[in-house]
Amino acid sequence: MENEKVKYLINMINDMDIKDKLRLAICMSQSKWAGLIYNTKENYEKFDIMLKNIDEEYRTMHINFSKYKLVTFAMAKLMEMDTTEQNKVALYLYNNIKEF
Repeated sequence: MENEKVKYLINMINDMDIKDKLRLAICMSQSKWAGLIYNTKENYEKFDIMLKNIDEEYRTMHINFSKYKLVTFAMAKLMEMDTTEQNKVALYLYNNIKEF
């Protein structure tokens, strides 16, 4: 059952465009979850720069990420997972973004 949650979220990530992937990565990298080993300042800064390079809205104003329903839904699903599962999804997402 637990692996199904991870697979579901990974499939959702695969269907996201690069901007939503970066938005999700930014949300995760600044998260206050205990035990999430990928929520570092370095990751946040890297994804922040990447998103600013491709998203004019993000570059010019403060964005409320909650207006992006897919990102908000993915974050809600992540909160339902245990730390090990969250880390698996974060690692997958971060490695997936490196391809761009």
